[in-house]
Amino acid sequence: MLTRRRFIALGAAAATAPLVAGLPRPGLAQGRPLTFCSWGGALSELEKTAFLEPFARSKGIEVAHASPTAYAKLKAMAESGQPEWDLVDVGGRFIFQGADLLEPLDMALIPNAKNLDPGWVTPKGVFTSTGATIIAWNTKAFPADKGPRSWKDFWDVKAFPGPRGLYKPFYYNYEAALLAAGVPRGEVFPVTDEKVKTALAKLREIKPHVKVWWTAGAQPPQLLSSGELAMSSAWSGRIFAIMKEQAPVAMTYRDGIAWGNAWVVVKGSPHRKLAMEAINYAISEEAQMRLLDVGTYGPVLGAAAAKGNADQKKWMVTAPENAKDMLILNEEQAALYSAKYDADWNRFQLE
Repeated sequence: MLTRRRFIALGAAAATAPLVAGLPRPGLAQGRPLTFCSWGGALSELEKTAFLEPFARSKGIEVAHASPTAYAKLKAMAESGQPEWDLVDVGGRFIFQGADLLEPLDMALIPNAKNLDPGWVTPKGVFTSTGATIIAWNTKAFPADKGPRSWKDFWDVKAFPGPRGLYKPFYYNYEAALLAAGVPRGEVFPVTDEKVKTALAKLREIKPHVKVWWTAGAQPPQLLSSGELAMSSAWSGRIFAIMKEQAPVAMTYRDGIAWGNAWVVVKGSPHRKLAMEAINYAISEEAQMRLLDVGTYGPVLGAAAAKGNADQKKWMVTAPENAKDMLILNEEQAALYSAKYDADWNRFQLE
């Protein structure tokens, strides 16, 4: 069983473990091992300990780790023809935005994909864990059971006063603003000019109260813990991690925007076959079950989620009791509005 304590201990041990001289290193190509890049923090630790270290042991190879994911760097690598990264955790919209920079997946190497909901599988990326963009708050500003429970509450500065934090890109804000405006979840997508107009108008209402437009997942938990922000949008895994450290922070999945962490293979990777085998391992039931005990990012595999106990299901995005109150992010539509309305969003930021 991979408990959180065991999870942290394994990660620390792996970080300091020396290479054993003389052992074969079949995972090497171009003088380097298979290299995985992710966002850092709780997610990178989870992926390393639950997925990649067991995969490396099973293959008798070394896996190197890098962070954070940076799209400009990935683009430069792919265009150079000699990428330093092979397997990368990206936001789902990048599968569509950066399709030319990615290897098409050979599904013969990823047979476990057939066990996933089709929404978690695309021709150039497979989702391996789930999280959500949620509303979190400082419990000294609002008790854990008295905090905001919807984006309408987040926008209600009279009932819930205090400085806010929102993500700097239009991503997540489009959805949050429409939900705050009363648009039913089922009507948030597809994106239209009128919906974007509504979202921007709603965001103008809250903008005077947004103290921080955050750009890194580590910011909301830090700013909420210190009391600099009363509430903020945040990534669920980051908030769960800091709550376990007894920080004065609480969150809700109600009105959350659910998404997945997608794994892609960089175009030109000398380890493309091995990288796809790693994807296949990450979505196996064996690997997905390890996510249940860690309690940060949850399984994409329904069979694994179904085996969670009551306490585990409290934090799992895929648990029915949570999913019923959440919006599932349409990454293809998010890629569309992120590109089409970029100039509008930049103007809004400058207003």
